[in-house]
Amino acid sequence: MDKTSMRAASALIATLLLCAGAAHAQKAPAKKAAAAPAEVQVAAATPEQLHAARLVHMGTSQCEFKQSVHITPSEKHPGYVDLRHGNRTWLMKPVLSPTGAMRLEDVRGEVLYIQIANKSMLLNMRQGQRMVDDCVHEQQRAAAMAVKAAQAD
Repeated sequence: MDKTSMRAASALIATLLLCAGAAHAQKAPAKKAAAAPAEVQVAAATPEQLHAARLVHMGTSQCEFKQSVHITPSEKHPGYVDLRHGNRTWLMKPVLSPTGAMRLEDVRGEVLYIQIANKSMLLNMRQGQRMVDDCVHEQQRAAAMAVKAAQAD
């Protein structure tokens, strides 16, 4: 190989190495920002659902590990409630079960909140786990104290 061919080959190799290095050093394309959840279309509340919504313990329930759950009537959807835990809020459909338990069913199917006579709990239905337990509303606390008082007599 003569000097000219050697220089050309060296230049070609250097160019290929630079291109390969530049391609490797390029940043990955930026990820798109997470889109806000689309507004859920919910059915108009039935008379049974409107009745159940009136029976929901509204306000704040104190839970284990110094956590809380806060429930308010939905301003956008009559007969539904907004449930807030931590920094998340869910639109919930009240359903009164035959056993007397109040089920608050997330319209997106992610969580379920169950209110019974003496406590409530929030479940993540997708993961099959309790998110928070031993939530007690002031009405549940009063009912539990009434039962204890009746048993003491």
